[in-house]
Amino acid sequence: MRSAAGPSSTSTSISTRAMTTRSQSRSQAVPSKPAGKTAEIVDDSNITASVEEPGERVRKRKADSLLESSAHCGDNHEDADDSDDADSCQGDVVLTSKYISELTGDEEIIAKLGFVFSDPCTLARSFPQTDHAMAAKCPVDVEDVRKAYSFIANNTSEKVLDELRLLTISTVAMMSLDPCDEHDNQMNAVLIILLNPRIIEYTHDDNIHVFPELCSVILNQPLEQRAAIMRYFAAADDEQPSDSILGELRKPKPSTIFSPQIANITGAVQTPTKGDSNNSSGSIVTEDTVVSFAYYVSIFQSYITRETDRAARGTASLPAPASSAEPTLKKVCLHSLSGCSLPLVAQCLALMNSHNNSHNIVPYTIFYNDAVNEHIDTKEEVPRFRVPKGVSFCSYPFLLSPTTKSEIIRIESMIHMRTELQDSFFRAMFSGVTCPYLVLEVRRDSLVRDTLYQLELKLSQDLRKQLKVRFVGEEGVDEGGVQKEFFQLIVRDVFSSKYGIFKANNESQYHWFIPQAAPTKDSLEEIWLTGQLIGLAVYNGVILDIHLPPAMYKKLLGVPVTRDDLREIDPALYHGLMQLQQMSNEELEFLERTFEVEYDDLGQLRTHELLPDGAKTILAADNRELFIDKYVDFIFNTSCTKQFAEFKAGFDRICGPSYVRFMQPQELELLVCGCSDLDFNALQNSTIYDGGYSKTSEVILYFWKVVGEFTDELKRKLLFFATSSDRVPIGGLSKLQFVIAKNGGDSDRLPTSHTCFNVLLLPEYSSLEKLRERLLTAIHNSEGFGMI
Repeated sequence: MRSAAGPSSTSTSISTRAMTTRSQSRSQAVPSKPAGKTAEIVDDSNITASVEEPGERVRKRKADSLLESSAHCGDNHEDADDSDDADSCQGDVVLTSKYISELTGDEEIIAKLGFVFSDPCTLARSFPQTDHAMAAKCPVDVEDVRKAYSFIANNTSEKVLDELRLLTISTVAMMSLDPCDEHDNQMNAVLIILLNPRIIEYTHDDNIHVFPELCSVILNQPLEQRAAIMRYFAAADDEQPSDSILGELRKPKPSTIFSPQIANITGAVQTPTKGDSNNSSGSIVTEDTVVSFAYYVSIFQSYITRETDRAARGTASLPAPASSAEPTLKKVCLHSLSGCSLPLVAQCLALMNSHNNSHNIVPYTIFYNDAVNEHIDTKEEVPRFRVPKGVSFCSYPFLLSPTTKSEIIRIESMIHMRTELQDSFFRAMFSGVTCPYLVLEVRRDSLVRDTLYQLELKLSQDLRKQLKVRFVGEEGVDEGGVQKEFFQLIVRDVFSSKYGIFKANNESQYHWFIPQAAPTKDSLEEIWLTGQLIGLAVYNGVILDIHLPPAMYKKLLGVPVTRDDLREIDPALYHGLMQLQQMSNEELEFLERTFEVEYDDLGQLRTHELLPDGAKTILAADNRELFIDKYVDFIFNTSCTKQFAEFKAGFDRICGPSYVRFMQPQELELLVCGCSDLDFNALQNSTIYDGGYSKTSEVILYFWKVVGEFTDELKRKLLFFATSSDRVPIGGLSKLQFVIAKNGGDSDRLPTSHTCFNVLLLPEYSSLEKLRERLLTAIHNSEGFGMI
C-alpha cells in the first residue's frame, strides 16, 4: 500500500507536525501489518515538485516500515531501491486496491482499513496519483480508489463493510472537528470518501446520516480549497468530450444499497464475485468510462432524490418494493426536510453548478432533480422564498425544471395580482374608484401606437395588475383569450419591417436589431414597448410567436455571448469569420482587410472601426483572433447598445424582480416562446370531455382521426382556434388543459371555442366527412372575437 501524496505541482508535501499530531491521536488504533504480506510504497514526504522533474528518483520502502513510523512521520526512513525512475512508478508500485485484494481473511482487511482510515492525513496519502499527466489535475488515483471499494463490496463480509462505515464516519468527524490546514490534503480525503458508492447510505448509530456532515466539511473550507475539489471533480472531463460521457443522462432515481445507478452513470462497473475463476489474474474491476463530473453530481443528486422521495411517502425508510401497494404521495417543502440537513447537500451542488456555469463542463440539465420537481409544493415554497432567509427549494433554481420554474413565476404573478387587487379596493375607500385591472383599449389598425401611449401613462404598480384587453368596436370579454390574440397581433406588428427595429436573417429566420448609429426617439420608444410586451406576456402567462436568437435571452440574463451565438443568428457570417482561421498570412494580406465593419443604417452605408485607428490596422495572422472577437462584439453589443438598453429596460420593468432572473437563457426562451413539440397524442391523452362526450364517443373518435391527418400547420391553426395561441406551453401539450364539450346535436353549425378557457365546442356531427369540412372551415377563419 502506498502512503505518499501523489506527485503534483499543485500539492505540497504534508506537514510533518500536522501528520504527527493526527497520527498520535490515533496511534493506539493503528494495526500492525499482517505477517507474510508486503507491498512496495512510494514516499514523497521530502519531494515537492517531482512532476516538473521527471528524472528525479523516488524513494520506496516496505509497507511495514510505514506502519512502524506512522506515529512519527518526520523520522528518517530506510532507503529502498534508488534505481527506479519516477516515470515508471505506475508499473513498480503495488496499487492499493490490488494489495487489499491479496489479503486473506476479513481481519487482515479490517487491519489494513484501520490504518488507511486512521486519520484524514493518512487517508489523503493512501491513493496518490501515479499518472503524471493527471497528477496536476487531481492528486488522487480515482480509478484505484474505486477498485478498492468495489473489491471490498463484493468480496468481504458484512463485518468488513460495517467496519468501513465506522471508520469513514470517524474520519469525517475528525475533519469536522479538527480541519487540516493543508489545501490538498483535506480535499484528497474528502474525494476518497465521496468515491465510496455507499457514502449516502451511511448513518450514525442514532440513524443520522453522515453525508450532510461531509458536505459541511466541504462548505467550511476556504474558497481556494472549494475551488480545488471542483477541479478534481472535473479532471476527467478534460480527457474526453462531455457529450460522450453523458449521452441522454437524466437525474438519478432513489438509490438502492450500494447505489448501482451511480455506476450506470459513469460506465458499467464489472466486479468479481467470490469464487469467480475468471478473475484469478488479480484483475479487480474494469471501467468502461472514466469518472466524470457527472458522476460527482449524481452522488449529491442521489441523496436529495432519496430524501425527497422519503418525505413524499411520509416514511423514513427506503421506498417500498414495486410489488407492494404504492403509497399516497404528498407535496414536499424544503423546510420540512431540515432534519436531514438537505440544504447542506444542495449548497454543495450549488458550488458544482457555479463551477459548471463558468467552465461549461456538462449540460446544465444534469442538475435538474426529478424527485424535487415531481414532489415540490410550489404554493408553499414560493411564499417562503419571498421571506428573507426563508428555507425553500426555490433558493436552488438549478434543481428545478423549466416547467417548475414557470409554475413558480405563475404563482408569483398571482400573488402580485391578488395584492394589487386588494390594494385597489382599499385605495378606493379613501381616494375614489380605481380600476383593479391593467386595462388596454386598442384598435386593430393602431395596435402599437395605442399600446405605447397607454403603457407610458401607467404606474409601476398598475403593471402588476391582471391584464385585460378590449378591441375597440368588438364585444369580446377578456378572460384570457382576447389578450392572447392581442399579443399575437402586436408582436407580429413590432417585428415587421415597417417599424425598422428588427431584421430577420434569411437563413436562420432569427430577428436582431438593425444597426443604427443614432436611433430616433420614436424607434427607442417602440423598442422599449417591445421589451414591455414580452415582460407582460411572461407575467400573464401568454406564450408568444417570436423568433429572437439565444443571444437575446443571454443578454437579458447577463450571460456573456460567444462566437457560437453568431452561428445561430447569422450562419453565413460565422462561417466567413471562421475561414479566416484557416488562411495563411499571405492569403490574409491579399484580402487587404482592415479592422473596420461596414453596415447598412436604414439605407445609408456606414463604417465602424473595431479598434482605435482600425482603418490603419491590417488584418494578419497574429491578430485575426482579435478581429473575430471584435467583430462578434460589434454585432451583439456595439451596434445595438442603445436599442438593447431600451429593450431590457422595458422587459425589466415587468420581470426584473421576478424569478425569471434565476433562469437559464434556454429556459427563458421556453418561457417566452413555448416548446416546439406538437405531440397531439399527448394532447389527446390529457383532453377532458364535457357535456355528454367521452373519449369513446363516435364524434370524438372522428375528431382525433381527422386531427391525426393534419399537417403541423393545420395543427397550429387548430390550437390557435381553440386557445387563441398556436404555441405549445412548457412541458408539452400534456400541460395544456384542453376541453372538448358537446354543443348540440347534428347540424351545419361550425365548431366554436371559449378561447379564454381552452374549450372547443363541437356539435355531434353525423359523419367523419362533415366534421372534417366544418372543422377546417372554422380554423381557417379564426381571427376576431364576438360575444361568446
